[in-house]
Amino acid sequence: MHEHELWLTAIFNNRLAGLANSILGLVHMTAENPQRPWQNWIVMELLVVAILLILIPVLKSGLSLDKPGPLQQLFELVYQFLIDQTREVGIHHGEKYAPYFGTLFIFILLMNLIGVIPTFESPTMNPAVPLGLAICTFFYYHAMGVKEQGAGRYLLHFVGPIPALFLLMVPIELMGHFARPLSLTIRLYANMFAGEQVTMAFLGLTKLVIPAIFMGLHVFVSFLQAYIFTLLSMIYVSIATEHEH
Repeated sequence: MHEHELWLTAIFNNRLAGLANSILGLVHMTAENPQRPWQNWIVMELLVVAILLILIPVLKSGLSLDKPGPLQQLFELVYQFLIDQTREVGIHHGEKYAPYFGTLFIFILLMNLIGVIPTFESPTMNPAVPLGLAICTFFYYHAMGVKEQGAGRYLLHFVGPIPALFLLMVPIELMGHFARPLSLTIRLYANMFAGEQVTMAFLGLTKLVIPAIFMGLHVFVSFLQAYIFTLLSMIYVSIATEHEH
């Protein structure tokens, strides 16, 4: 057993090890330790998904035009904030992309914040999670670019403003696009990992006041990194869908 295995991960490994190995077998993969195939970041991510699956029906059942509850008001505030941000970055009809941006922001935020709860940890501290989200954004903004402009017109973005230099510009553009998922991954992973390590270090040194300060900092970083990841995704969509004159 890994010395840092969380109690919830231990339950998954004790009860559902066979399920995890079966899933890995479907994609021709083998766990490093077949007796303990579940890792903390996977279990924490599944926990966040479960929270969202419970939260959304609760929100939907309480929707009201006359007397919106606190949860509805919170989600409406987030929605309006994201719509305003899409306008700031130059996206026309940002409501079309609000479902993706909203899901991305809330999902990352909850994954970041769950590390504040004692005995849990943020799954975004594992690079696989930010990488998966970054790849989703990579394919999403390309898909929206093709949908908005058509494949032919969208591919002209890679040629650059001077067609004669396309042999130079295409490799540069491709490298720039492939660097975006890497940048998103490193930024989210590094900040969350560093914040968690600082918090845990001070929790081991002091009892209450200093850890509380750093836990507050962790909450701030959680919001900030969810916002930055979502904002950069908006910028990529804006660039992909803009109509150049």
